[in-house]
Amino acid sequence: MARKNRIFGFVAALVAVVAVVDQLGRKPENRDWNGSVLGVPYDYRLPTVDRLVARVWNPDDERIVVPIVIGVGWTINLYQVKRKIQLLIA
Repeated sequence: MARKNRIFGFVAALVAVVAVVDQLGRKPENRDWNGSVLGVPYDYRLPTVDRLVARVWNPDDERIVVPIVIGVGWTINLYQVKRKIQLLIA
């Protein structure tokens, strides 16, 4: 288990470094500080309430796993989790 955690940590750090290097390699006016590396999303912009709500509680996005609000990876759209549970119970 410890080896898997180290591998996961290494991959996450590698994605983070590649994302920053990619952004710094762009002209300043072209840096948007969000995107994906090898299919892993990243977002280094300061979070806003609107973006937080759009990722964590979004009835308009049918995905359960969505890009993270800040950092590297994914987060959970809790609205869709709630909806799926309600469908199972009904």
